[in-house]
Amino acid sequence: MRKPNEIDFWRGFALITIFINHIPGNFIERFSYRNISLSDSAELFVLLAGWSMRLMIENPKRPLTSGGVVYRLWGRAVTLYIAQTFITEIAIFILAAASIWLDAPFLLDWHNAGAVFHEPIEAHIGLVLLTHQLGYFNILPLYVVLMVAAPVIALIYRTFPQLLLPLSLGLYVLTLAFGINFPSWPIEGTWFFSPTAWQLIYVIGFLLAGKTTDVGAFARRHVRILRWIAVPIVLAGVAIASTRYFPDLADLPKSGRFFVIFDKTFMSPDRLIHMLALCALFAGAYTSLHAWMPRFASFLALLGRNALNVFCAGSLLSLCAQIVRYMYGGRIVTDVILFAGGVAIMALVAWISEWHSRSQKEQGALAPALPSPFRSS
Repeated sequence: MRKPNEIDFWRGFALITIFINHIPGNFIERFSYRNISLSDSAELFVLLAGWSMRLMIENPKRPLTSGGVVYRLWGRAVTLYIAQTFITEIAIFILAAASIWLDAPFLLDWHNAGAVFHEPIEAHIGLVLLTHQLGYFNILPLYVVLMVAAPVIALIYRTFPQLLLPLSLGLYVLTLAFGINFPSWPIEGTWFFSPTAWQLIYVIGFLLAGKTTDVGAFARRHVRILRWIAVPIVLAGVAIASTRYFPDLADLPKSGRFFVIFDKTFMSPDRLIHMLALCALFAGAYTSLHAWMPRFASFLALLGRNALNVFCAGSLLSLCAQIVRYMYGGRIVTDVILFAGGVAIMALVAWISEWHSRSQKEQGALAPALPSPFRSS
């Protein structure tokens, strides 16, 4: 297993905050940074996903051909799709079982699940096509789409690297100008996360991973200046989020409103700018945090190294926690126990995942190595 690093640390941090925020109303949620921020862990998670994608396909020790890039990224997309399908079906089972056990049929309508029970044929087609998504289980579909598009991003960068960011920014502007989003079905509506908007922060994460080129190299050369610029942006975000001072939609024109409202679906510019400011402000902080709290930093990095498995576990645990809070009320003691128990189980999932991966590597080392058709010579 790789050693603890900054990317895994912040990914682990994002996983913990996602788990907390997916239990609405709980006491621990009050201390989540989204309460004093215009952005939250979703932006951080997607940015780090783009960063990780760059590291995945640009390993100098094992360079990939163009075919290898497509094969690896689409293989990852299939893994994410399977994970989304699995946790969604388990979530449906949890809601159905809880509704029977607690004699609470209204649970069948929680989090957009009602169509699964009232229109099962259409809803299950929608689940397979990702056009029907449960509430709090809608970030992986975005990730699947981004990973399907990832070979295009990678190949554009390999061929015309200077065009990648302008093309991504242009698609983002068009999305905000015309409200472009994927449709939902069988329930009318659109996706909670617009992939054509969120692709921008994914691409920015991809470019920030560059150490000697691209936006990443520029940011590293000017990190001190960027931090000074970031401070007032972050403070403004704290003031706005704390006072809940948001513009009234009635006062805004329909055309282009997503440029000025604080909207998560389209990752409006305020959220994007605030997340980039946070990145500039806290870039490099991992070294100090690891020196000050080595066990805590290593723990978050453990979660981040096994992000997919931990995320799936956390999503299901947050749903279970919501049901427990319904049963026993939202007392502080209940919330603390749910938080501690959920994080402990997520840690156990990460540990088991690493143990399994380590066992597979040890077994693979005993087998003869086969040449890969996707590795460049």
